[in-house]
Amino acid sequence: MGRNTRKRRSSMATKAIAASAALALGGGGLIWANFYASAHESNNNGWSQNQTKAAAAQVATISCPDVGQKLTNVPQNARQGVATELANLDKQITEAYARLASTRQAQSGDPGFVQNAIVGPLKEKRAATIDRIRINIQRVGGQFNSSLSQLAACTTQNAQTNAGETGGQQQGGQQQGGQQQGGQQQGGQQQGGQQNGGQQQGGQQQGNGGQGGNGPVAADFVDITKVQGNAQLGVGQNGLPANGNSGSRGTFTTKCGTNGNDNHNTDNVIVAPGVANGAHHLHDYVGNQNNDAFASDQELAGASTSCQNQGDKSSYFWPVLRLQDGTQDFDQNNDGGGKEGNVGKILQPAQAQLKFVGNKKGNVVAMPTALRIITGDAKAFVNGNANANVNWSCTGFENKVQLKDKYPICPQGSQVVRTTNFQSCWDGQNIDSANHRTHVSFVQADGTCANGFKAIPQLQVRLVYNVPAPKLQNGTVVNPYAVDTFPENLHKPITDHNDFINFFSTNTMNKMVNCINTGKNCQ
Repeated sequence: MGRNTRKRRSSMATKAIAASAALALGGGGLIWANFYASAHESNNNGWSQNQTKAAAAQVATISCPDVGQKLTNVPQNARQGVATELANLDKQITEAYARLASTRQAQSGDPGFVQNAIVGPLKEKRAATIDRIRINIQRVGGQFNSSLSQLAACTTQNAQTNAGETGGQQQGGQQQGGQQQGGQQQGGQQQGGQQNGGQQQGGQQQGNGGQGGNGPVAADFVDITKVQGNAQLGVGQNGLPANGNSGSRGTFTTKCGTNGNDNHNTDNVIVAPGVANGAHHLHDYVGNQNNDAFASDQELAGASTSCQNQGDKSSYFWPVLRLQDGTQDFDQNNDGGGKEGNVGKILQPAQAQLKFVGNKKGNVVAMPTALRIITGDAKAFVNGNANANVNWSCTGFENKVQLKDKYPICPQGSQVVRTTNFQSCWDGQNIDSANHRTHVSFVQADGTCANGFKAIPQLQVRLVYNVPAPKLQNGTVVNPYAVDTFPENLHKPITDHNDFINFFSTNTMNKMVNCINTGKNCQ
């Protein structure tokens, strides 16, 4: 135990010397440039800090089918082996993206380079890994869906043609473009050929490629004062009231701090248990203080907590937000940090509000100990936004505008807000599922749970940040901010996500349920 990284952030800045090296990616118009370090500095993992890149490269990233999302029936005693192989798939994509980012000159001279030297070999590695997943499942008597073997091949993607942003903006507080709405999938068409919440500039995404060379770009940002209002008062996931005038109307708030003790790691004990750097990006942790890839349920239950209510040892974690202003942080040379394109100053939330609310149709039941819920999709830029669950806004605008595929530029005196409303229906049996999704779901349009699922308290996480407003200048963004991502997801705002593991004591959970069901506001 104890892999969690607690290192005081470094404020030292190697300030921008200039946007000295740039590469315009064909089609999408993504400009590759870096604003810090000298022209001679580089790391050993494929991301040159400021190297001159050749022009006319054709692709921005690599898009691979998400095998983990398709695994819905993995025997319990095969899950650790399968999780390890799924983490290997992520590592393979990360390494392939690093090669993509560091071979631009070769790509410009050989139109077949990406396919022959990067995508083709990646397919072979993925095929072997998927076969090991098959072996793990069949070894314990499970059934393997042979169609998963067809998911080995990956495609390339330019900066504009992405699955995750097309039509991903909310309308009337309800997301289109593949997000579930009242239990149904909406078609997700682009409005007038343009993305709401900020039009593409000149028909192309333009920007500087971020401090790490892999985003964000100018088209990822929008001045929130120029966005037409699209939010509804009091809405939760899918535009539905969190708890209406009937049903369970109480709340339970837990205060667990803002990660002032710098509890970070790049693991994900839910998705990649037992695998170091399984997330390939850095997480903030509040609540449980022993959460890393190797933590058992017993260790989590016995851990200390940052929550004021010591009956709450639950784990709450999300990707860090960084300011890419030319500064470095403690993980500049670490896996999951600067080595994988996650660079800049880590921003601690000014506020981290954790609140549980009820169901508008009826009572809620207690969550089981060790229940795991992930919401949103860290790979939504390449996966598409069927599982995206993102809300970006600014203080003073939350009841007017909620953004999905744009980072807001807030006016002076206003702060950036990330809000996440979790799934609040549970299958009544499982604390997790093979794809970490099917054991929980969002409520239906009428507020009820489908398929015999039970209503549980809905976790709502609201994170507020003091962020200097980025500036858009001539198609580039100066001093952008962004969430950490898998490197191939290019720091897109649609990839924001949140994780929760329930370790409330039985007494505290019962108090929560009673407060919510009787209409009280407790903490």
